[in-house]
Amino acid sequence: MKTVAIYHKSVPNGKNLEKIQLLQNFSQGVRAAGDTVLDVDHYSVVAADVGVIQGWISGKPDAQHTILRNNVITQQKFLNRFVVCADSNLFLYANTDNPLHYLRYSFNDVFPNQGIYCDTEIDPIRWIKISQNLNIHLKPYRAYGDHILILLQRNGGWSMSGYDVQDWAISVIDTIRSFTDRPIVIRAHPGDKAARTYLNPDSPHCRIKFSKRVRLSNNTRLTDDLVNCWAAVNYNSSPAVGAAIEGIPIFVTDPIRSQSAEIANRDLSQIENPMLPDRQKWVERLSMFHWNFNELRSGECWSHMRKFIS
Repeated sequence: MKTVAIYHKSVPNGKNLEKIQLLQNFSQGVRAAGDTVLDVDHYSVVAADVGVIQGWISGKPDAQHTILRNNVITQQKFLNRFVVCADSNLFLYANTDNPLHYLRYSFNDVFPNQGIYCDTEIDPIRWIKISQNLNIHLKPYRAYGDHILILLQRNGGWSMSGYDVQDWAISVIDTIRSFTDRPIVIRAHPGDKAARTYLNPDSPHCRIKFSKRVRLSNNTRLTDDLVNCWAAVNYNSSPAVGAAIEGIPIFVTDPIRSQSAEIANRDLSQIENPMLPDRQKWVERLSMFHWNFNELRSGECWSHMRKFIS
């Protein structure tokens, strides 16, 4: 039997209902699977085989929830124990409302090269279920295309590790221009409110040189930007997943920390001749760490994850 501590105060300011419910549901599922739950509703760390937090180390460093997350991670790793991280859904592009509350869960880190994603035992039925529930399907690779789509991440977000998103975009554009004159479309991260300022050509903070051949997308949905797209370029985050599922060849410049590494191109010099690897095993692997709220409450998620610490 395992002892699992659920840290309810790891949710920033306690106002996001989905984040609050995911911890409540995880707690219920651990009990359903027969393990012991410690529902921790304060900012101290307790002794447990597994600690469960929402998110990872992000936000204001002096915020109470950030300090708590950091303390949980530090103690669990120091004691050679485990910490569960809950993070955003890689399939979110299909429906940003996420009505079934699919999220991704891992042990000990959010990056695939550092965390345990419980994805080495593949059940193909999971992808079939997720595909049906979210109405997404692996589309054939595009037979033609025009523009190159650059998918920006949140500037200052933890996944960029301090790399300024404009510096990255400028470097990518310069590299692409050495090998093709295709039009380039830049898509801002939808959650980066500051992008309205630093991607405004009239702003002194904008350093990207927009032109007739390099333009900023105004589309809300990723799928709209993928229409007539030749290839998509991303640093290491989830938009590359959506592009690949929709049949667009992808390039990632930080493959080590990308969940799309095994099906992504890595050499921008091949932008005119991208590889088109098979994606079936890849998408089945992704499905093994995505769980909805019903599966959390039933204990199905925890029963699967538990096998990786036994």
